[in-house]
Amino acid sequence: MTIAVLIVAAGRGTRAAATSGKPKQYANLRGKPMLARTIECFAQHADIATVTVAIHPDDQTAYLDCIAQVTSTKLTPPVNGGATRQVSVLNGLESMQKSIPGVKNVLIHDAARPFVSASIIDSVLAALNDNDGAIPALPVSDTLKRTGGETHKIIETLPRSGLWRAQTPQGFRFAPILDAHRAAAAQQRQDFTDDAAIAEWAGLSVVITLGSRENEKITTAEDLALANDKLASQLAFETRIGTGFDVHRFASGSSVWLCGVEIPHEQRLEGHSDADVGLHALTDAILGALADGDIGAHFPPSDPKWKGAESHVFLKDAARRLADRGGRFVNVDVTLLCEAPKVGPHRDAMRAAIAEILEIETSRVGVKATTTEGLGFTGRREGIAAMASASVLLPVEQSTKNAPDR
Repeated sequence: MTIAVLIVAAGRGTRAAATSGKPKQYANLRGKPMLARTIECFAQHADIATVTVAIHPDDQTAYLDCIAQVTSTKLTPPVNGGATRQVSVLNGLESMQKSIPGVKNVLIHDAARPFVSASIIDSVLAALNDNDGAIPALPVSDTLKRTGGETHKIIETLPRSGLWRAQTPQGFRFAPILDAHRAAAAQQRQDFTDDAAIAEWAGLSVVITLGSRENEKITTAEDLALANDKLASQLAFETRIGTGFDVHRFASGSSVWLCGVEIPHEQRLEGHSDADVGLHALTDAILGALADGDIGAHFPPSDPKWKGAESHVFLKDAARRLADRGGRFVNVDVTLLCEAPKVGPHRDAMRAAIAEILEIETSRVGVKATTTEGLGFTGRREGIAAMASASVLLPVEQSTKNAPDR
């Protein structure tokens, strides 16, 4: 008996990932896209034969990046979803009938429920032995009110006895649920809010199994933050510290870029990019904490693509590498070694620029400067040097692995 899973991930919701603008199913959840974690819940279950994902046609690249973090032979090629969840499910079921022989039962699951447990999956599958369908749900414990009008005045208190909050995965015998979806589409019924509602409308027998609060759907940015906190509480972190050093010579010009701020000066710093010595040193410090090479390895000066590039691109990439591995910043610190220009008047702007690039609080950013008392090349005003350090927290489960190839 083949048990297949269809994960619905074609939605456009961005509330849970407002800062990135990504659909929520691709939001970062402790170093992995939410969808990747959802897929793993089913791919790791011994009774599941295949996992198919219905995605938005515009999300091909995001999906490929996502499944690159999933190791499983159970994944089938994705299916294009439709304008509604109902259409996406029907597209998925039709595709599965053609490409997966002998499907007996199917579990249909929301991509935004990444904490479904093996016990919930087991209970839904067990209920399918005697029923056309089964869904996990939680009994309603809050008092329910019905309101009317724009003032939301309460007009009725509803009895909560016998009411349940539906979750997923919703499990069905494959042929009956496919027939039910086809019938709903033929009658142009697009008002069903879940697959169980379509099954009920088609006369199928659907029962409830006990769900879990852990299996709540992630909808808002607050939900995503709580999910990240949940995972963080389950992980052990270790502190990593990296250092960076960079030097750039002076050349003819009228300003220098230091720590993301342009400062008027009688010379500029010479380099393949904008030669922001402070951001270069800090980029190397972060990469050092991750044991992930250096700035030259990821952005080689021999590549004309980076000619004249703004250095915040390099620093942003280093921060992304930290986020991809589930880490976060403790603090960063930059020391500039130069006789001129004066750094003090621009210190706060530099700290703010770095904080914005790394998406951390300004209180976690230090910038300072010193001279070399007229000694050496900086003392002779031939250039500027910078030292930087970065302290990060990295999950132990990640810190023991090699840095991901890019």
